Order: sequence, then C-alpha cells, then structure tokens
Amino acid sequence: MAVEAFKIEGMRDNKLLGRKELKIRIDHFGKGTPTRAEVREKVAKMLNASIDQVYVRKIETKYGMNVSWATVHVYDDPKRALEIEPEYIIKRHRGEEAKEGE
Repeated sequence: MAVEAFKIEGMRDNKLLGRKELKIRIDHFGKGTPTRAEVREKVAKMLNASIDQVYVRKIETKYGMNVSWATVHVYDDPKRALEIEPEYIIKRHRGEEAKEGE
C-alpha cells in the first residue's frame, strides 16, 4: 500500500530506556489503514535503523478519516527491546497470533 504522507510529528529521546518514542502522522487518502509491517519498514528506512529495532505500539484511525496516528518505539539495541516491550507486542511483530486466554 502506498502511503501519501508519512510525517514524524513528535520525537522524544528516552535515554533511560535506550529508545526514541515517536508520534507519526500517516495520511492515506482513499486507502485503508497501513499495516504494522508497512509502518515498521517506513520508520526503519527514515531513521536508518534495523527493522528489529522498531516496534509499533499503536495505530489509531478515527472513523471516516484518512489520517492515522502511530506510536512507535525505536530502540538503540534490539536486545534491549526484548527486555522492555510487552510480550504481546513482540509476538505481533514476529507475526505470531495471541492465543485465547493469554
């Protein structure tokens, strides 16, 4: 899916956790909400980071709007991300489905 505009609206450098916390605006007129994988790839390219360092926490689209807001964490070290990110977020990025009751 081609995204028309992809803009970093806010960036916070969290030195204690070794990550950058991004708020991204995604304009996708006439198209559906972009997938987590698409957002990860785009952020990794923009920041010259490995895809293993990028974790999309949330993508939110208001009903009827063609604009989404994504909350993304970019870690300095991929091992640090595995220590900090919740297990369900890590599973989403590996493509694993959460089992009922987890």
